[in-house]
Amino acid sequence: MKIDLACRKTNGLTLLELIAIITILVVLIGLLLPALSTGKGSKRSPCVNHLKCLGLAARIFATDNEGKFPWQVSTNANGSREYVKVPDTAFRHFLAMSNELSTPRFLHCPEDMERTEADNWFISNQSISYFLGLDAKESVPQVLLAGDRNLMTNGVPVGSCLHVLTTNRKVGWTAQMHNNAGNVLFGDGHVDALSNGRLQELSRSSGEATNRLLIP
Repeated sequence: MKIDLACRKTNGLTLLELIAIITILVVLIGLLLPALSTGKGSKRSPCVNHLKCLGLAARIFATDNEGKFPWQVSTNANGSREYVKVPDTAFRHFLAMSNELSTPRFLHCPEDMERTEADNWFISNQSISYFLGLDAKESVPQVLLAGDRNLMTNGVPVGSCLHVLTTNRKVGWTAQMHNNAGNVLFGDGHVDALSNGRLQELSRSSGEATNRLLIP
């Protein structure tokens, strides 16, 4: 009896089918990798946007106050200068910009798990993820205006305080937020994600004799 080979059912894959499957897998991997990469950085983008909004609010305030930011204007003129030397009341400087900021949620970084996002302007330091550069000026674009609070100097995390950056101190970021990196808002309103090395470089060449940072 002859067997009709054309009618036999085979379970193996042909070479063309195998190549087609491999090609599809390669395409799928290529599509998934950018998505995974975006997912890792998804919390950084809101933080950058928050700092940009904060920078815009500070500049609007300065426009109405002879180029001065809230912490450079007396409380008698709706500023917060009298609170500069009191870290426990750092939130007062942000509160002074409540008319320029649409929501206090811009004061919180999504990666700052030790602070909580506020949904109204009854805020405290616990609602704030960003330091303020007290020596910032609109006329000096590369000065530090604000940034993520996860700072350290000489390997030691900097807590809530009025901190002065000096050239003999090595400044960097802790692993608390953004995986040993951070975002910084500059005097001209732009925001950069900085490595430890870049932060160190900018702290030494900001264009200001001193770099006083108020960390909430």
